[in-house]
Amino acid sequence: MDERLCFIRHSARHNLLVPESRQIGLVGCVKSKHDKPMAARDLYTSPLFRGRRRYVEHTCKRWFVLSAKHGLVDPDTVLEPYDETLKNAGRGERQRWSAAVLNALKVELGSLSSTVFEIHARDDYRGFGLVDGIRELGGQVIVPTDRLSLEQQLALYRTIDWAK
Repeated sequence: MDERLCFIRHSARHNLLVPESRQIGLVGCVKSKHDKPMAARDLYTSPLFRGRRRYVEHTCKRWFVLSAKHGLVDPDTVLEPYDETLKNAGRGERQRWSAAVLNALKVELGSLSSTVFEIHARDDYRGFGLVDGIRELGGQVIVPTDRLSLEQQLALYRTIDWAK
C-alpha cells in the first residue's frame, strides 16, 4: 500500500497532513435522480451532488454515497431510483441510520483509526451520531462546506479549478 503523504488544504480552518490512501469521501444523496437504475455515482442528477462528487474524486482516494434508503453505498453499486430522505426522519431513525453507516464503514475499511473522512452532506446525514461515532473510533472528520448556505456550497463547487 502506498503510504505517501499529501498536504490537503480545504480551507483556512482545515490543514491536515494525512496518508493519501486513508482520505475517504462521504457524499450525501439528493432528491433529484434519474428515472432508471444506474450506478450510484451517476444516479443523482443535481448540480449539488455533481459538485460534491467532483470534489471528492479529486481529494479522496476512495469515496461513498450516503443514501437515506441504502446507507453507505459504493459509487459503482447500481441502485433503483427511490424517494426517501432523512430530512423528516425522527431523531431515533437518524441515529439508527448513523449506526448502520458506521458499521458499514468498519466492514468496508476495517479500523477507522488514522482515517480522515471528508463529509459533503447536510447535518441530517452527519449530525445524529455519524461524526461522533467516526471520532470515537479514531477517525478524523472534516466538512469543507460546514456553515455554508446551499448557494455558497454550489458556488464553491462551481469555482474550484481542479486543473491547477
